[in-house]
Amino acid sequence: MPADRPAWSDDDIEAFRELAHAFFEKECAPHEERWCEQQHVDRAAWRKAGELGLLCPSIPTEFGGGGGTFAHEAVMAEEQVRTGAPSLGTTVHSTIVAHYINSYGTREQKHRWLPRLASGEFVGAIAMTEPSTGSDLQSVKTKAIRTGDEYVIDGSKTFISNGLHCDLVIVVAKTDPDNAAAGISLVVVETEGAEGFARGRVLKKIGQHGQDTAELFFDGVRVPVANLLGEAEGQGFAQLMQQLPQERLVLAVAAATAIEAALAETIKYTKQREAFGKPIFNFQNTKFTLAEAATTAKIGRVFIDDCIAKHLRGELDIPTASMAKWWLTEQQCQVADECLQLFGGYGYMAEYPISRMFTDSRIQKIYGGTNEIMKEIISRFL
Repeated sequence: MPADRPAWSDDDIEAFRELAHAFFEKECAPHEERWCEQQHVDRAAWRKAGELGLLCPSIPTEFGGGGGTFAHEAVMAEEQVRTGAPSLGTTVHSTIVAHYINSYGTREQKHRWLPRLASGEFVGAIAMTEPSTGSDLQSVKTKAIRTGDEYVIDGSKTFISNGLHCDLVIVVAKTDPDNAAAGISLVVVETEGAEGFARGRVLKKIGQHGQDTAELFFDGVRVPVANLLGEAEGQGFAQLMQQLPQERLVLAVAAATAIEAALAETIKYTKQREAFGKPIFNFQNTKFTLAEAATTAKIGRVFIDDCIAKHLRGELDIPTASMAKWWLTEQQCQVADECLQLFGGYGYMAEYPISRMFTDSRIQKIYGGTNEIMKEIISRFL
């Protein structure tokens, strides 16, 4: 846990941090190796998190949430990284999925779905990416065509986090296939008993082995028209654009914390490991590399704390969120690589945490919008 309390925190948030840290340390970290082998967490971990009030912490209490703010979401992301327990997909579940429902759902939808997400009864996912469509969301092929009082959903999605366990999935689909952005809507599917819904493979990845990432298929899946998020069809693209900055911010929070964690792990190792009769920390190359990484960590922490504070005040703009996402994830990958190098051959061994930090870091530059897309967004505001 951080030595200094950030300016955006308070006693309540720090108490929540302690609870989150204890949960990840005791209930998740000991199982990470097994979860990586089976490619998903135990379902019981979701229910335990719900019992402790760690799911949907920034959703209003009226709908079963914790009644907190994004600061609570940030703390969750930080403590997952600090405890070396990254597999439980709470960021997607709480910080992303729940907020689509909270922001655009009707009161009936909120009362129906949010308490189940907060308790861990439901696991949430959002299905954006398709086999032939990544960052270009306007080109999704999945359709949700209204037929009477139902939408009929046809299409396929891939790289879906929480895909194996999800009981509720927000599907990005075309309700008007002849339009691009204006034809996109968000439709909620409850997966249990949904005829025509199928899960494909749990995908093998080079990192994040314990986070289930799956293919989802929709073959004539019927859901009530009441499952549309928003007041009318065609609002989905705007809803995505409004929510993506928060998603990108929480990825940046994890990146800043991962930089600090990699640095701390490497300092510890280099002071213990000896070569040529002295700790490898004492070699100039080691000290200079770590000095650079420490500077990056300091700059990253100041930047991300400022972004969090701005977001809590409603002042974080789109280009700054994009800057945080691309720069911090780039630095995360670079620092992880340089720190692994200082471990020598041991850094390449899976039993050392730095190896997992290295492989887990790579996806950060891809999901939530690739870093190339982040630069494109930033450039529009120059």
